[in-house]
Amino acid sequence: MLLRQRQLQTKINALVDAALYGSMFWLAHFIRSRPQIDTAGVIVPFEQLQWILMVVVPLAPPLLDLQGFYRRPLLASRRMALSQILKASGWVSLMIIVAMFLLKQELARGVVSLFLPFVVVAMISKEELVRFWTRSRLGDQRARRRVILLGSQRGLDRLGNILRLNAGSDVDVVAQMDPIEKRLDELANLLHEHAANSVMVAPRQLLFWQIEKIIQICELEGVEVWMHADIFQTRLSQISVDEFAGQPLLVFRTGPEPTWESLAKGAIDFLGSLTLLIVTLPLMLLVFLAVKLTSPGPVLFCQRRAGLNGHPFSMFKFRTMVSNAEQLKQELEILNEMTGPVFKVTNDPRVTSVGRFLRKWSIDELPQLWNVFRGEMSLVGPRPLPVDEVARFDDLAHRRRLSVKPGLTCLWQVSGRNNVQDFKEWVRLDLEYIDNWSLWLDIQILFKTIPAVFSGDGAK
Repeated sequence: MLLRQRQLQTKINALVDAALYGSMFWLAHFIRSRPQIDTAGVIVPFEQLQWILMVVVPLAPPLLDLQGFYRRPLLASRRMALSQILKASGWVSLMIIVAMFLLKQELARGVVSLFLPFVVVAMISKEELVRFWTRSRLGDQRARRRVILLGSQRGLDRLGNILRLNAGSDVDVVAQMDPIEKRLDELANLLHEHAANSVMVAPRQLLFWQIEKIIQICELEGVEVWMHADIFQTRLSQISVDEFAGQPLLVFRTGPEPTWESLAKGAIDFLGSLTLLIVTLPLMLLVFLAVKLTSPGPVLFCQRRAGLNGHPFSMFKFRTMVSNAEQLKQELEILNEMTGPVFKVTNDPRVTSVGRFLRKWSIDELPQLWNVFRGEMSLVGPRPLPVDEVARFDDLAHRRRLSVKPGLTCLWQVSGRNNVQDFKEWVRLDLEYIDNWSLWLDIQILFKTIPAVFSGDGAK
């Protein structure tokens, strides 16, 4: 199944699941409120609880997705499905209880007690229907894609193995043809003979005019052409098809793709930084006075750091060192504890007494909330390095950490930052974050940052 078709199917499943959760909540309330049932709790008319559907319906699909429910194999085990449904349904029930408690509204415990088994039974029943339909569909030869493979013999063998391993029950390879050895005009006869509805092309070793001819023949027949995008051998890039200025493009991307999650990340950065700036303003005013009164020089330390794709920006911190710290840095190079271009020293003599306290509790980083608010940084992302340190990267692969916005906190900081002394390990953690990025990962890192800060495990 093509990715777009699978995504459409997932959206349909999510809508059905949301409707099931909403209807099961209504059914639980309806049965619990029957006069034939002796109720110990207070049954509020459903009209007054309709707002709960605004909690249940939108939250159910994301909670199922967090359990991997929509990323399962086509015919996953029943035990896996049951476990995922139970966990998601438990969270939905808990959120209903919390919402009712916070809003001080009464809801008989029996409603929630009935809702949980009702929704689990309904979801399992739906899954069994889908499983039955899927098995019958896969067992029906007419429902499968009838595919003709085109390409060099080497490409055909490789493509055939891929289809057998990953889509054997979804497609029937009805014919194969090597355009190098046979005339392309024979393709039309194969389409007629096998009533094929897709032609899959392995383009390596084919000429562009041959590929164009294949597409033209299939256009006349109204048959889809699937081009196997293995023309270029990439190690990290994810390939997608897009359009720019009306022109179709193949996009090779190693960073996270723009999605609703990335939009949500931007919104969280903006609202989160604004809220934190307001909340921490009294604290920052106290720090401003402490730095000003205890050490000569500016209160804020401003340094050019490498931002997204290496674009420099001015990053702000409360000054924690003596005012001529940059001039003294060369004298301390011999004490550098980090391998690579980064400079880190335990008990740096340039740090002031107030600065040591600010660093211990990461208070010196608070002005960077302004960088987040301005869109130069994110709450979560690889820590920005000084421009001169980035210029000294001895491995160009390290620059991939610049493919996302730098952040206030990152995997490195919540993984024992003072214990990481190898710059390559630092970069590995940053690239691990980039390659596995999700909004949920950002939330996990933010929650892990809180105990890391309160433990006093500050920066060196």
